[in-house]
Amino acid sequence: MPAGPDTHLLLRAFVDELARCGVREACTSPGSRSTPIVLALVRDDRLRCFSHIDERCSGFFAVGAAKAACRPVAITCTSGTAAANLAPAVIEAWQARVPLVVLTADRPPELREVGAGQTIDQIGLYGSAAKWFFEVGTHEATPERVRWMRMLACRAVWTALDGRRGPVHLNFALREPLVPPVELGEDPLPGRSAGRPWLLRGGPGPDAAAAGRALAVLARDAHRPVVVAGRAEPGLDAIGAACHSLGWPLLADPLSGARRGGAAVAHYDLLLRAPTFSATNAPDLVVRCADLPTSKPLRAWLESLGDDVPQLAFDSQAAWQDPSASVHAVLGSDAAATLVAAAVRAPATDPAWLSAWRDADARAAGAIDDLLAGELSEPRVARELGARMPAEATLFVASSMAVRDVESFTAVRDDAPRVLCNRGANGIDGTVSSAFGAAAVSSGPVVLLIGDVALAHDVGGLLAARRGGLSLTIVLLNNDGGGIFEFLPVASERDAFEEHIATPHGLDFAHAAALYGCEHEHVASVEGLRDGLGRALDSPATTILEVRTARAANVALHRELAAAAVAAI
Repeated sequence: MPAGPDTHLLLRAFVDELARCGVREACTSPGSRSTPIVLALVRDDRLRCFSHIDERCSGFFAVGAAKAACRPVAITCTSGTAAANLAPAVIEAWQARVPLVVLTADRPPELREVGAGQTIDQIGLYGSAAKWFFEVGTHEATPERVRWMRMLACRAVWTALDGRRGPVHLNFALREPLVPPVELGEDPLPGRSAGRPWLLRGGPGPDAAAAGRALAVLARDAHRPVVVAGRAEPGLDAIGAACHSLGWPLLADPLSGARRGGAAVAHYDLLLRAPTFSATNAPDLVVRCADLPTSKPLRAWLESLGDDVPQLAFDSQAAWQDPSASVHAVLGSDAAATLVAAAVRAPATDPAWLSAWRDADARAAGAIDDLLAGELSEPRVARELGARMPAEATLFVASSMAVRDVESFTAVRDDAPRVLCNRGANGIDGTVSSAFGAAAVSSGPVVLLIGDVALAHDVGGLLAARRGGLSLTIVLLNNDGGGIFEFLPVASERDAFEEHIATPHGLDFAHAAALYGCEHEHVASVEGLRDGLGRALDSPATTILEVRTARAANVALHRELAAAAVAAI
């Protein structure tokens, strides 16, 4: 892009169109080359701009904000390895179908491959993780070029949203001077009237009513259908009533938002570990909504059903959630609308089918409650959060062990809080930053459930509390290492396991809290957790509630819980 005011006029028009298309948040990090982009974002009063000193934290903050708000978030950084540090967040956004508009600053062509500082090859930097890459060339701010820039911004937003949602990457070659003149002047080509985007988005998706009629026809021959609901943003809250009307058991991951109502089954992960139950209650039709849940027993059960059990998947974003190649057909319509339409036409299912699942779920829940009635433990923390958090709250869960405990031990609740997690690439990096991003755009309180290794991995993300003026309640499960690895066969390799796999660290997180200006409490009992959670949710500060556990005891308790649930059913 040329030097002088042209750059800033073009970028002002570009950012104007981002806002017209519904972008409301942007993340920045420090640097010189990105100055024109940062100034254009910050000076548009329709955008909330969140400043971060670390590009990795900035990227995952944007992921969390886009997840919680269900709209694209813009993010910018300077040239060189700063752009490379956004790669983990871009990959997570692609895998999790989170819309981001990534705006990287770059040196102009004459400074590339000649030894200029802070210059790397940024062309296609994120590879296949970006839905679309575009190198923004050098232009003068003529009306024709401003029109093109407005169209480019709209195309970036709509591409991030259309079909399978995900990140788009625009690389801006910027020349000095990087600061605009005092008086930039009028737009060479103002935007469209009434605040409309320059380029409107396309038409509606596939017809849910027609898909509902087709599903109802298929259900005529099915006597034992089940619905499986996985992670979805926004949530699938509305499918619960349709499933109850149909009499179809709803195996709902908490990340789906559908673990509520008279058809929801919470403890399927434990139920399907019982060979007799899983065989006796095999379905003759499976309807899959959004992602597959985390549960390994559920995934194995679906794979074992065989080709004679039709499995239909709702996949309006072409995400292809079928690692075992078990799906018979993919429906591009909205899951909730289609199930509602099917409920009007499908024949009634024998009430005993839903009762079998719900009764077993209740017996498993009773066994869990009996076994968890004593000391505070990692499963009890997950169960308490699911039961105690306000309905308007959001629970952000770290990948690894925390999300598995929430899936296994959170009960059905009609006013359950929203549950979010970075389950695209399933990594632990950036979890703290993503939770702060969710907190920045959520109207209710946000609680992060996280392990010690994940918190240590993104400890720099705590800086968002002070710099962004954000409140977050962090429930830290500290077992001094990677507790999930204790469940794996490698745990028997004691000569290498403890140092190289479990990686104990001996960190005192009270010091981290003090460094970043957060409150900190040690929690040692169920009552202490409840009291601490109440105080933290009422506090304007970010609070870490630390629960100390032992890895070996945690493994033993999980095995006891599974055995108790199987015995109960």
